[in-house]
Amino acid sequence: MIKIAVDAMGGDYAPKEQVEGAMLAVKNIKDIEITLFGKKEEIEKYLTNSTRINIEDCRDMVSMGETDPVRVMRYQTDASMVRAMRATANKEYDCVFTCGPTQCVVIGSHLIIRRMEGFKRPALAPIIPSLTTGQTVILDCGANLEVKPEQLVQQAQYATVYAKEVLGRINPSVGLLNIGTEEGKGREFEKECYKALKESSLNFYGNVETKQILEPPCDILISDGFTTDMVVKTVEGTAKSMGKMLKRNLMHGFFGKIGALLSKKNLNNFKKEINPDEVAGGMIFGLKMPVIKCHGSSKSYAVFCGLRIAATVVRQDVNNKVQEALKKETPLNEGE
Repeated sequence: MIKIAVDAMGGDYAPKEQVEGAMLAVKNIKDIEITLFGKKEEIEKYLTNSTRINIEDCRDMVSMGETDPVRVMRYQTDASMVRAMRATANKEYDCVFTCGPTQCVVIGSHLIIRRMEGFKRPALAPIIPSLTTGQTVILDCGANLEVKPEQLVQQAQYATVYAKEVLGRINPSVGLLNIGTEEGKGREFEKECYKALKESSLNFYGNVETKQILEPPCDILISDGFTTDMVVKTVEGTAKSMGKMLKRNLMHGFFGKIGALLSKKNLNNFKKEINPDEVAGGMIFGLKMPVIKCHGSSKSYAVFCGLRIAATVVRQDVNNKVQEALKKETPLNEGE
């Protein structure tokens, strides 16, 4: 049985959406057991089915507006996120899931879960929709604003194993986000990363422009945290706005409404394709134990989708497979 520690108090709508998402997960995923870390009396308000769901009572929580994550991890020892991470670090659970504030999750992962042996810079890697392959791994999404080329290669190695085991890709290809497709484009950083990726054992595609973000010619897109965070948030915002624009135009006038009615099934499929909840759950690559991070604004369905990813990561033994892959690569032995 896969045991997942859930920070039930992390998120804009906690604990309601976390509890409902957990109930949805145990209903649809038969080999998981969930423990909700949080205020017991608050959790029990929404927990109508406790099958394979336990509660660990925590009297504190990490605020979504927290500005000092190091202090939280060191001194708020009864906070739900901290307790869930500590229990997982002690191998009482197989994975941590949270919708808490990103910087607190990243810092907590460093201080409590710890990096896997030889991994220099853990990376936050969400999945975004793709018209060509269905899903694309993109990293590093905000965890490291600056990264060295050899560290970026190491992150790409992890992403390659993840794409194989979680997304089912046979020989995942890696693309470097850049302002042009030709070799030699970009800042000195992109030029150095291009060279390092090309010389690695990875299936390196080359440079990929951001206009291809939803139709990429590869399975993995990679850059520094500042660039990819901007890209992901732009894609999410554009998808939501496009959905609203489409709805507004279809509901304008009598014939528009008739057309919308006749196209209801197709429109629902379109909504599902651009819905970020469908691919909710970014994994922090490079830790001793898996940590899955969802948006702070996640509702129950997004929580369920994130827990589904968490279960797949554990079931496929992604961490151990990455560790074995890294042992074969020279960046593992290089300095910071």
